[in-house]
Amino acid sequence: ALGGLWSERAGVVNIGLEGMMIMGTWCAGWAGYQWGPWVGVLAAILGGASFGLLHALATVTFGVDQIISGVAINILGLGVTQYLSAIAFTGVPGGGPTQSPRVSPPGTVTIPFLSDVLEPVADSGIWFVSDLANISIGLTTDVSLVTLLAISLVVASYFILWRTSFGLRLRSCGENPWAAESLGVKVMRYKYIAVTMSGAFAGLGGAYLVVAYAQIYREGQTGGRGYIGLAAMIFGNW
Repeated sequence: ALGGLWSERAGVVNIGLEGMMIMGTWCAGWAGYQWGPWVGVLAAILGGASFGLLHALATVTFGVDQIISGVAINILGLGVTQYLSAIAFTGVPGGGPTQSPRVSPPGTVTIPFLSDVLEPVADSGIWFVSDLANISIGLTTDVSLVTLLAISLVVASYFILWRTSFGLRLRSCGENPWAAESLGVKVMRYKYIAVTMSGAFAGLGGAYLVVAYAQIYREGQTGGRGYIGLAAMIFGNW
């Protein structure tokens, strides 16, 4: 959803979030089982960003219809990862043409003593109070570091896009690119940055599925979550 937000705010529709996320999952699985989860996360970000750059090249430079380019990115992401899996994972212990070997998790954070205090409340069966205690335990126990990174990026994106001159210029490129260009804003440059960042965020979403959620890459792992992120961004009024 953050990826869609950055791209849309710069005036580029990114239907290709699903393909970028697929590329992120594959890169996280490939790099993660060899060099650890955080290298996998970085590889996923770079993999998603590369597809974002491709989308920007097609739409911003060559003027390809944004919907068509996004659909092509989705098809490309699925096909490329299938091809690469057959090369990189076949014959590797624990791997195969549709999955990577296991990836170690990146670690979790738990607020000490809080679960000990809340567990009796959660077990009390009191209406609403026990439910709230259960939710609080879930939100503060074994929280993945990748989840905390994602939450911090929500705050950072808000600050960058709405509280900096960079964000103002980027949003102006989406709302009125001709006015922005008349004021000396490099519209194409900002669109490239935004769409590439969009792919990086999608790649990070793919990395979460591999290193934090399943600890393995599997074909079809995204399950349409890229489209769900796009829908969440739209229903969230951009």
